[in-house]
Amino acid sequence: MRDDAKTTGSLTGRESGWLTPSIQKAHERSETFGLSAAMRPDYDVLTHGELRMKLEQNLVLCAHATPVMETLREQIANTQSMIVLTDAQGLILHSIGDDDFLQRAEKVALMAGANWAEERQGTNAIGTAIAERTATVVHGDQHYLAANRFLTCSSVPILDPYGDLVGVLDVTGDHRGYHQHTMALAKMSVQMIENHLFANTFRNTLQIAFHGRPEFLGTLMEGIMAFTCDGRFLSANRSAQFQVGLPLAAMRAHTLSSLFGLTTPQLIDRLRASQGHHITLDLSNGTVVCANVEFRRPTLGSETSWPADAAANARPAAARAPLTKAASPANAPSRLDSLDTGDPQICAVVAKVRKVLGKDIPILITGETGTGKELLAQAIHNDSPRRAGPFVAVNCASIPENLIESELFGYEDGAFTGARRKGAIGKLLQANGGTLFLDEIGDMPYPLQVRLLRVLQERVVDPLGSSKSIPVDIAIICATHRNLREMIVQNRFREDLYYRLNGLVVRLPPLRERTDLAIVIERMLQSVPSDEIAGAPLSVADDVKTLFEQCAWPGNFRQLGNLLRTAAAMVDDDGQIRREHLPDDFFDDLRSSSALAARAADYPLPLHDARMQDVQASAIAAAVARHNGNVSAAARALGISRNTVYRKMPSLCAADPRNSGASEN
Repeated sequence: MRDDAKTTGSLTGRESGWLTPSIQKAHERSETFGLSAAMRPDYDVLTHGELRMKLEQNLVLCAHATPVMETLREQIANTQSMIVLTDAQGLILHSIGDDDFLQRAEKVALMAGANWAEERQGTNAIGTAIAERTATVVHGDQHYLAANRFLTCSSVPILDPYGDLVGVLDVTGDHRGYHQHTMALAKMSVQMIENHLFANTFRNTLQIAFHGRPEFLGTLMEGIMAFTCDGRFLSANRSAQFQVGLPLAAMRAHTLSSLFGLTTPQLIDRLRASQGHHITLDLSNGTVVCANVEFRRPTLGSETSWPADAAANARPAAARAPLTKAASPANAPSRLDSLDTGDPQICAVVAKVRKVLGKDIPILITGETGTGKELLAQAIHNDSPRRAGPFVAVNCASIPENLIESELFGYEDGAFTGARRKGAIGKLLQANGGTLFLDEIGDMPYPLQVRLLRVLQERVVDPLGSSKSIPVDIAIICATHRNLREMIVQNRFREDLYYRLNGLVVRLPPLRERTDLAIVIERMLQSVPSDEIAGAPLSVADDVKTLFEQCAWPGNFRQLGNLLRTAAAMVDDDGQIRREHLPDDFFDDLRSSSALAARAADYPLPLHDARMQDVQASAIAAAVARHNGNVSAAARALGISRNTVYRKMPSLCAADPRNSGASEN
């Protein structure tokens, strides 16, 4: 009787008892689709060009899922199985696994380009998981088509941060080797993918990660919620929904206050009092949780703002399109355009960058610290064909030398003492399908530069402790404030790596060189959150504008941004920034700039440019040389502090070797 059922379709009567209710329902759907168990599976596979178009449409999903699939493959290696990623319609985008099983699977079109929706393949884990929107196992004879009954499949739907289905992760193997823990591994892998999508979607938000037990913070078990700056709810991952006891649709009616019982300012006060430790919060259901809070807001002066109405409909307008669809180049706002505010040097930089967008040409951004190198890198990514993929930034100067290799390349379980269990995915793989931004590349340890060069040349990554090379598809943007050519002469930077990175070199001018200071200040003031403004819209008094024009701004945008933010917090109800609202150290820098300009004529050096920074540099260089390298004497002669001289010394030493022996006394 059971053998007959295998060829006639779904089972009825007592023979249907071995089917779960959901599988029985799936068999009934298969019959309504006009399928029969004995029929030949659908072998209509997309052409290479059609598949490439589908992969492009699902670039974000693939970029975040592929590294997780590689990790999962290591856990199920040599089990006669494979891992499959599909889109929301059941089309297989990517598959990896044991080679011999992959060959068997291809015989039933379980391969990239084939569609495994129920209407095509009958009851199967992928199609049924899509239809039911729930994790599904279809084992052996539970498959509707007889040709597929040598398989056991465990499929888990992948949801984007707004609860929309974007794909399915499936683990398929020979039905004789089925392991019950396979579904648990698949679910954990989907949690990782969804958390990556969540982090990629809500970059500039207030994020709260929480759990009832502090040891679960930083793990897959932690709940994560994202809010706007004024406390409006954006989204929550599955763990957060479970802990709160509300589905995502119901949570959209809530705010930070209704979910955690406090406002954004109160949360900030609680965070400050914690002194870097996790805090405790009360959920609306009465549960007390431990939490880490992160304000991922853009820096002041960034073209990315954090508007109060960003979550008016819970889902920002810019993110309403499904993650599987890249924004149309014709409709997507240009970040490069927003950077061009009238300065000729910036205009030239933007024009050069536009010519290499979408081409496999690395970009090297130079300029002083604080000139907006990361902002330009982000704008390049957002205007490129890779805009739907991840943008991963790594500051090579901020990571300890003994950790930067594992941070970049990742590592396997047990690769070194203290390594995380099950290893970690490195930044290079996290950026797969998108852009990797290596800030302060001049601070990368010399031995590590060899490994990076291999990645750039061969496009493969070797995690620490792994014997397998993983292909990677990334665009590279680097930035530095150092003179890499000098570092090459000093054997501190590899010449071959330098020429691999400098496909297009652009220099961002310091703030004191720019002619659009007034526009920059206006943009920065507009980006100050409304809840930080006491009264009227912010403005700058005319005499303060004059002072701003006279300042050398040694800290560039970081200094200007911090100054404006502090001043904005101190203004009166009229919203105007006046002299009394400016910090004391600003006037110190202002006096230094004025003193250097006034004394420049005492030190006649050939000046090829009359800009303020050149006058300052020339005056300091000449004074230090005149006083035989005595910094204190040079500072007294100029009427400035020694700190100002020290701040200028690196560039001076590079420009004039006579100053390399400068001393304090």
